[in-house]
Amino acid sequence: MDHIKIRERNLSSKILCSFFGHKIITTRNVTNHFREYKCSVCGLELTNDLKGHKTYLTPELKDINETLNSLYKKKHYSI
Repeated sequence: MDHIKIRERNLSSKILCSFFGHKIITTRNVTNHFREYKCSVCGLELTNDLKGHKTYLTPELKDINETLNSLYKKKHYSI
């Protein structure tokens, strides 16, 4: 695809989400309380914060979720 067409498509999907809201789907269960979400229309990535509200998934939060997931697996699935 052409670079301009990709930008137009991305812009149009963001406009749709701004009018109608995001279609959030769960992409990953980090623990029982923390999850990662993604909008199926525009690709916006979200995660839970400490209070349970959804916040943007930054690279720092992605790294924290990965570490939290590995600790969770060690605790609950160790033999």
